[in-house]
Amino acid sequence: MSGNRLLMTTIHVVTVAVALMGLAACGSKTDSQEVAEDAQVEQMEHVQPAPTVQRTAFLPTENTPDFVNAAEASVNAVVHIKTTIIQKGASYNDFFGAFLEHLYGIPGQSQNMVAYGSGVVLSPDGYIVTNNHVVEGADEVEVTFNNKVVAKATIIGTDPTSDLALIKVEGSDYDYLVFGDSDKVKVGEWVLAVGNPFNLTSTVTAGIVSAKARDISILGEGSNVESFIQTDAAVNRGNSGGALVNTRGELIGINAAIASHTGSYEGYSFAIPSNIVHKVVDDLLMYGETQRAYLGIYPKEMDATLADEAGMKVIKGIYVNEVTEGGAAQKAGIASGDVILSINGNEVNSYTQLMEVIRQYRPGDEVNVETMHHGKPQTYKVRLLNESGSTDVVKKGESFYNANMGIVLQPVSSQEMKSLRINNGLKIVEIRQGPFQGAGVEGFIITAINGKTVSSKSDLESALSSNRSRKTYIEGVYPNGMRMNFEYYN
Repeated sequence: MSGNRLLMTTIHVVTVAVALMGLAACGSKTDSQEVAEDAQVEQMEHVQPAPTVQRTAFLPTENTPDFVNAAEASVNAVVHIKTTIIQKGASYNDFFGAFLEHLYGIPGQSQNMVAYGSGVVLSPDGYIVTNNHVVEGADEVEVTFNNKVVAKATIIGTDPTSDLALIKVEGSDYDYLVFGDSDKVKVGEWVLAVGNPFNLTSTVTAGIVSAKARDISILGEGSNVESFIQTDAAVNRGNSGGALVNTRGELIGINAAIASHTGSYEGYSFAIPSNIVHKVVDDLLMYGETQRAYLGIYPKEMDATLADEAGMKVIKGIYVNEVTEGGAAQKAGIASGDVILSINGNEVNSYTQLMEVIRQYRPGDEVNVETMHHGKPQTYKVRLLNESGSTDVVKKGESFYNANMGIVLQPVSSQEMKSLRINNGLKIVEIRQGPFQGAGVEGFIITAINGKTVSSKSDLESALSSNRSRKTYIEGVYPNGMRMNFEYYN
């Protein structure tokens, strides 16, 4: 009897809801109809399948990449870098600091600036690659390995145009990473970022390659190359100079920057491709300076109009808007109006792709350039040239040409620096073109550009590339000892 009461109660509750719906739609119904409908509703509710419970935890499958081996191979080859810059103030005590310390034991005042970053060991004898901005201007460089061993490092060379630097610690049998081929990296490929964000040593994060040949305009204008691998692997301050590796543990990039509104990771990080890194490191080891090759064209990215002009049905390649007189492209037969499709088999569909490929070669190297010439496929063998139009290499300490300034410079000898009481400088030995023509500055020694001291080709390029205005400020001295400051507009 109690069971019947329970059944009737249940039916009554459902009946109220259904009856109200029925009145709204069709008017009143008989009790027998309502009971029948209630029974039907109750039956439908009972036959509904139970909801499926989904697990929220990630369950690996056979196709899931294994990051363990790559992480283990990387963490011991990625180091923590601490740099110290000693800054002297402009006070009386700072100016006469050494004199006062000698006479009275009163030390001159100085303020140390400390910065942190990461680096990647490339050889068992202690060569380490990092970002130029990690070690730029450093008076002291200290490296800490994953096993907590600390060592002093020496700066071997820097290349501000690619934001790379090579340093070295003494010792042997260091763990190191081998280079992978960044040209073969695919969008969507899994990668690991290894570094020391916020001084959290040996941190590994995972993500995928989001894009290639990305230009984010962080290195300035001029000769800088910006063709980054974009990933969504978490990278933060302190990761600069760290490794981007594939699932095989091969080095495919050096982490250099993030795109962020807050200064912290927001999903976009950028790495310098390993093929560029490999070439720059080899240059610094062999010559002390990077060797820049030039194709000798003024490129333009393709659009529908240019593709139609070139007789192409597909928008691809790089349009040759103009060739440099006497440049590599002109000597090989490439002309204005041609479309470059690939270089040594690597497709080039943007300016950054073109620059990334060319940056991997030196003056004198030959490359096969596939083009559309007057609407027909044509391949040219091009011998690349340097900035001054020859195949000569530039060694540290030798004279070099700077196209932006239109002058040839060479480092100042130690004897001349001593006689002029200067600590650095670059002497103008030839004026070819540009703002210095007719200025009577041949033999003038440039000691600083825009407040940055210069003593090498890389110093000069760094000072020029960091300038965000059209005005360039020059400081220096003539061979007779007369000091002069002047400025010019680009």
